[in-house]
Amino acid sequence: MITQTQARLRNLRLTGMADALEVQREHPGTYENLSFEERLALLVDQEDAERNDKRLARLLKAARFKLAATVEGIDNGQARGISQSKITTLVTCDWIKRKQNLLITGPCGTGKSWLSCAFGHAACLRGYSVRYWRLSRMLHSLTIGHGDGSYSKQLRQLAKVDLLIMDDWGLEAITQRQRNDLLEIMDDRHNQSSTIVASQLPVSGWHDSIGDATLADAILDRLTHNAHRISLKGESMRKTKDQLDEREHLD
Repeated sequence: MITQTQARLRNLRLTGMADALEVQREHPGTYENLSFEERLALLVDQEDAERNDKRLARLLKAARFKLAATVEGIDNGQARGISQSKITTLVTCDWIKRKQNLLITGPCGTGKSWLSCAFGHAACLRGYSVRYWRLSRMLHSLTIGHGDGSYSKQLRQLAKVDLLIMDDWGLEAITQRQRNDLLEIMDDRHNQSSTIVASQLPVSGWHDSIGDATLADAILDRLTHNAHRISLKGESMRKTKDQLDEREHLD
């Protein structure tokens, strides 16, 4: 009967409960003093844990992060321009629940992409869907979508993700069509979901980088009015790492 029950649990895709039941069968002495309710609770706990693990794996895969970053790895030294209190506030993801945005700026190599991916990872841990894009690649994909008929589908996908990360904002000039596409994205997401933007340019320079005053006003109004801001400082972390590696090699 137990074997049949396990088979039925697997057919019902309750593999966590089936595995937990197998453990109880193999180690009867460990569980013999537990009540039926307690043993059942253990089965449910295992099923819940397995489903959470699978959901997190799906979210992380769908996010396509550039870096395997976590908030535990964030360097918040005083010279970096980000405090521990700021990290603590953002890692709760309450700002995502409130449909707010996060703007991260700073010189090349100061850790903008790492920080973006770390907060994205924190969002996945809390069950939010995330998608990482370099801005130029996202706009290029939409340009292709205009030609192959996938444009509307791509817009819907971008609109429904809980947290959209747009990295390397302002590095390359964009076309008029791409400006329009960017407005469509921000209009769909305004007060509906959250966006992280990472850029070498200060926020004050974003208006000019967009290249059309009217569209820039509309895009930035939707992006910046409810946004948290982090302005990173200091030398390139890649340069610092290379120097440390060189010193270790010399030693």
